[in-house]
Amino acid sequence: MQSEQNQYTVSGTDIEEVKRKNAASGMSYKEVMEYLASTGGKNTKMFSDTNIDEVKKQTQHPH
Repeated sequence: MQSEQNQYTVSGTDIEEVKRKNAASGMSYKEVMEYLASTGGKNTKMFSDTNIDEVKKQTQHPH
């Protein structure tokens, strides 16, 4: 098995180290917004897959 060679940006940043830290840092901004949209967060409509017309129809005419 070959050892992994670290790759660096022009400014000297270790790319693999950044990837490891990002993977361990938790949810991304987009993931947080999608989570909030799915759980009723405010101002998250653009991240929601809820069909507003269907919800209105169901609440106006419950089965």
